[in-house]
Amino acid sequence: MIRIAVVLGSTRPGRLGKPVADWVQARAAERGDAAFEVLDVADFGLPLLDEPVPPSRGRYSQEHTRAWSQAVNAFDGYIFVTGEYNHSIPGALKNALDYLYKEWNNKAAGFVSYGSAGGTRAVEHLRSVAGELQMADVRAQVALPLATEFEGYRTFTPSESAEKNLQTLLDQVIAWAGALKVLRPGKEQDTGAYTLAGPGKG
Repeated sequence: MIRIAVVLGSTRPGRLGKPVADWVQARAAERGDAAFEVLDVADFGLPLLDEPVPPSRGRYSQEHTRAWSQAVNAFDGYIFVTGEYNHSIPGALKNALDYLYKEWNNKAAGFVSYGSAGGTRAVEHLRSVAGELQMADVRAQVALPLATEFEGYRTFTPSESAEKNLQTLLDQVIAWAGALKVLRPGKEQDTGAYTLAGPGKG
């Protein structure tokens, strides 16, 4: 079965992303056409990138990198839940993306964003990052303005439109995740303590 991670990118206390990620996970679990799991960047305690070798080489020296690598590599696609911080994505999410390379390659990516303008500017930045990491980003997006989707700008109350847009996003991510599997032929790469499947030189 296709496996999709709901990647929660904000790590700060009181973050609005947690109920959003839980909503995505709950709606996705109702479908039955793929397996979904929340992957919370905060759970991995990643410091600012501290690997001496570029991630594209897959030679990891830190245990936290290996744990993050193993978690990310287990999925066929990702739905990134991101806030918008100063017209971009949270620093913790960018850092988490930068830690790895081949684990992201040839997988589908979708975006659920929130912020004063629905997080749309953050997603435009995130799409360019995903492209460099060889992820195929789908067109559908769920944008959640704070003024209309969060009661009192704090309590997440998704609208009917948001619910509909999420289903379209899920349809596209699942379809692309399945289609891209042919590009990941199970070639193994040695990354130290873990063995990962994916393209590129081992």
